[in-house]
Amino acid sequence: MKTSQKGINLIKGHETLRLKAYLCPAGVLTIGYGHTKGVKDGDTITEQQAEQFLKEDLAEAEDAVLRTKVALNQNQFDALVSFVFNVGASKFNGSTLKKKLLKNASDKSISNEFSRWIYSKGEKLNGLVKRREDEATLYFS
Repeated sequence: MKTSQKGINLIKGHETLRLKAYLCPAGVLTIGYGHTKGVKDGDTITEQQAEQFLKEDLAEAEDAVLRTKVALNQNQFDALVSFVFNVGASKFNGSTLKKKLLKNASDKSISNEFSRWIYSKGEKLNGLVKRREDEATLYFS
């Protein structure tokens, strides 16, 4: 399974394209569409490089979701890929969201699990609130 264009658009909508390295709200150097691996202060990239980083990062997030071996519809898959793309596979793997997913992918309380991931450094971020709402809405649509 691969992320659909709807899922990619969700991620791009929340990961604004930036061609110069910047510190995200979590204090991590970031570039492109939320790419963090190997980014150094002062780095710049092209839109084509940003798209390539996005493909690589999507593949990692998709792999983390696929490893659950849970039968998912496209919207569920896309929502989870967006979530993993943002929080990382290791946090996803230790999350209650994943535990509930493994028990019952249709469990309505999964929506509440998305909404728990709205903080960075203890601060509630409106951008994360909106992203989690969008992910939960997509997951259950």
